[in-house]
Amino acid sequence: MTLPLPGDLPVPLRELGTPAERARDRARVARKWAYLVSKTSYIPLPPDEVERQFLELVDRLFAAAGSEPFDPEPAAAVGARLVELNLNGRQTLQCTLDVLGKALAAHRPQDRVITLLGSVAAGYAEAMRASIFEQQENLSRALYRAVRDAERRLRVSEQRFEEVFRSAESGIAVTDSDGDFARANQAFARILGCPEDGLSRLNLFEVLHSDDAPFLRELFADLRAGRTRRPTQRRRMVRKDGEVVEISLTVALLRDQDGQPDQYVALVQDITDFHLLQDRLHHQSLHDALTGLPNRQYFTSKLETVLRRADPETGCTLYHLDLDAFSMVTDGLGREVGDRLLTVAAARLESVLAGERAMVARLGGDEFAILVENSPTTPDVVTMVTRINEELGEPIYVGDRGIAVSASIGVVDRPPRDMAIGELLSAADMTLRRAKSAGPRQWELFDPQQNSADRERFALAVTMPGAWEIGEVDVVYQPLVTLATEQGAERVAGLEAQLRWDHPVLGMLDHDRCVDLAEETGLLLPVGEALIQSAAKQLAWWRQRLDDPLPLHVSLTPYQASDPDLVAAVRRGLADTGLGPESLWLGMPVWALRAKRGEAMDNLEVLADMGTHVVVTDFGGAPGDLACLADLPVHGVRLAPWVAERLQRPPADKDLAVRALRELVALARTRGTTVIAHGLRTREHAENAHRLGVDIGRGDFWYPPGSPDEVAAALGIE
Repeated sequence: MTLPLPGDLPVPLRELGTPAERARDRARVARKWAYLVSKTSYIPLPPDEVERQFLELVDRLFAAAGSEPFDPEPAAAVGARLVELNLNGRQTLQCTLDVLGKALAAHRPQDRVITLLGSVAAGYAEAMRASIFEQQENLSRALYRAVRDAERRLRVSEQRFEEVFRSAESGIAVTDSDGDFARANQAFARILGCPEDGLSRLNLFEVLHSDDAPFLRELFADLRAGRTRRPTQRRRMVRKDGEVVEISLTVALLRDQDGQPDQYVALVQDITDFHLLQDRLHHQSLHDALTGLPNRQYFTSKLETVLRRADPETGCTLYHLDLDAFSMVTDGLGREVGDRLLTVAAARLESVLAGERAMVARLGGDEFAILVENSPTTPDVVTMVTRINEELGEPIYVGDRGIAVSASIGVVDRPPRDMAIGELLSAADMTLRRAKSAGPRQWELFDPQQNSADRERFALAVTMPGAWEIGEVDVVYQPLVTLATEQGAERVAGLEAQLRWDHPVLGMLDHDRCVDLAEETGLLLPVGEALIQSAAKQLAWWRQRLDDPLPLHVSLTPYQASDPDLVAAVRRGLADTGLGPESLWLGMPVWALRAKRGEAMDNLEVLADMGTHVVVTDFGGAPGDLACLADLPVHGVRLAPWVAERLQRPPADKDLAVRALRELVALARTRGTTVIAHGLRTREHAENAHRLGVDIGRGDFWYPPGSPDEVAAALGIE
């Protein structure tokens, strides 16, 4: 480091004077010397330590100057000490001699001064020589160690390379520019099926398949010219026994110490087994593991190809099959028997299509699809469907049990060539759905108009939850009226809660449409409970403003009537409003009450015990309907829709239908039940119903369904 400039100037040291004065003189000389020398070279010490070191050197030098007998040897040590302090700059010695010469000028004789300065210079020169020699020795030793370490690392690297070369699972070969082997490892020889020492007589171009050898020559030329190519290629080699193996080939260029192209190294890996496994996995990804048939992914791809290339005259036909009662087989006889049945069904479907350009696929579960590329000799749809069910209907025997199934089939015959594949599959699926709704072993032909209607219905069903959430679906009410022949004797007998959807495109959708749509997606149960609670609250509000306590009518679907949570929902609705159970009239479909499982029957009995009034709906005169009246605690019956239709014609005593209706109503009234008719369109219809014995009617000509405000206005409630 460079020391700060001293504040005092050096003067020759005084030979006389007090010891304190001489000490101050030497301190000034040391500071000046340190300052000037520090500008010639870096001193790796703090300032205080530098001044202390130089003061020590000044003391040592002037002690030698005044020694008797005179001994200049300590001055040589002063010069050597400068080198030890890293003061080896180009002007360091000159600066030192100048400062010390002026400081020693007061000493006599002058020959002592000259001798001391010479000793300082000699000591400095000798120390510099020794330092340079030491540095050279250190450099030599460092170079020796570097060379020795490099040689050791080279040997280790070569040993590691040899170990990798010998033990690598991949084949490694080094060749010249002509492809002759310079060396190759055991793995390379194993891939070729020849001994390792026999490779020296072979050529890389010769062991490659004849179709791939030109590629390798081009690759060698590109690497030599500096053109890059994809490093790894999938190629073929020919073993010594003539077998062709799939390989992964990587080639790199080796250069000599001058950077010139020297040799090529080829890395080869046998991927035959991997290739076979890959093909197997590809097959499995496109085929069903159980039946071996193409799966949905493969079938969809094939469908698009066939649809576009089919003969415009004959086209193609898509059959979508679902095995009837397959779950009964698996539940009754076990999954293994079900798998056996699926395997046999797949084989039989393929046998039906033998001789045709067709594909049979398993889409999942017990669903199959058949795609036929029609020709002039292809059987028509009816014949094909008949053959399919006849073939599937032949029993198969598992042990001593014969099992057979039929199929429901949706058929899309000769679809347009530009039809989207997703749309075609959706059309086949919806056609199958319609076939299944008609019962087992039915088939249905694709109908564009019916398909459009189904799609509209499905779209409405799946968007209804959102419409309910934002308030598009609301609860409306329609008054029920007692029937009388004298004009003006009719009065409101109750209110029926209904759903109404104010659709932004289709307009108002009535209660029956809303119920059908809600039942499609499972929305009906939560909506039904909300309807009961909302209607009960509204009824409580109306009752506060009417002298006549009107009952609330709510019609349930079979699904709702069998809901295990129905009773709890009714209790919550009544508890929230404080209404008595007799205020609520629940309609339960008659055929749900006749069901074998009996959930609706259990709900009816509990509700009746609570005091809730139960109305049997869809009452049509079947023997089971009358049994409900005899065995169950019901308060009313609502006639089936066909009865309302019949009431629109004038009654005639000789009309068997009218006589049957009159007897039906009479039997219901003998049980003390209230008879209700819905769907009355005119007053004449109401009068016809009254003549038959109907007590209460509902019709738009009296009061159409409306919001609470609309109904309140119609009833005169403020």
